[in-house]
Amino acid sequence: MERYLKHQEIIEKSTKINQSYELDPIFFDDIVDELLNSELNTEDVILNGFQRLLSEVDQEISRMEQFSNMEASCFKGCAFCCYFPIITSEMEAKMLFQSIKNFPQKRKQAIYDHWDRYFQDQKNKLKQALSMDFTDESTKLDYKKLNMPCPMLDPTTQACMAYEVRPIPCRTYLNYSDPQVCAENHLPKEPFSYEFLYDYYFGAVNELVQVLYENGEELFIDYPSDAWSYDYLPAWVQKWREGTLHEV
Repeated sequence: MERYLKHQEIIEKSTKINQSYELDPIFFDDIVDELLNSELNTEDVILNGFQRLLSEVDQEISRMEQFSNMEASCFKGCAFCCYFPIITSEMEAKMLFQSIKNFPQKRKQAIYDHWDRYFQDQKNKLKQALSMDFTDESTKLDYKKLNMPCPMLDPTTQACMAYEVRPIPCRTYLNYSDPQVCAENHLPKEPFSYEFLYDYYFGAVNELVQVLYENGEELFIDYPSDAWSYDYLPAWVQKWREGTLHEV
């Protein structure tokens, strides 16, 4: 890109999106309809839906960027947002873990080995972080100041180890200004959040699972309770490793 956007320019462009951009939920709905009418087995319907609906969030952001003539300054190797608190439902966490179980053996084992080290190295920080009330927005800064990476962040490459199925908070926080603002501030004012897309994504994921549940399909999710139980991603990973996630 020719230059980075200033904060006021980002505000003006976000205002343009809010006032003039019309989001069409059919993009999400079509994915659900296609999968429910497919011949895939139940697990594949869920996991395909999970990944495709996450990807649709990326596509929707791209359409909004094109509409407002914005280009993110985020780059591979910048892991700034990988130190924020990532909160997901238990349903999404189980979809993430099931997706990882289906990764090729070498890739899957690398993640499991990384978690062995992670939960040992980050033990003290995890105790502090997971004691914070994730429903309280004011704790976000305290969490970030711990400088504790996401359990999916590869410390060597500074890249996500499950990039294609990374949670929606990781996709909706983007910087359009000088990347230096992220390097110098825990909570810079410049980055733009598309967190409002969560409602479209989660509504579609929930609809997909709900239809399967009502049809009497065998699920690896405890529906509907898993859909409304939320926690930090490291907490879900810890529970999954301990085998203490809700049993179906």
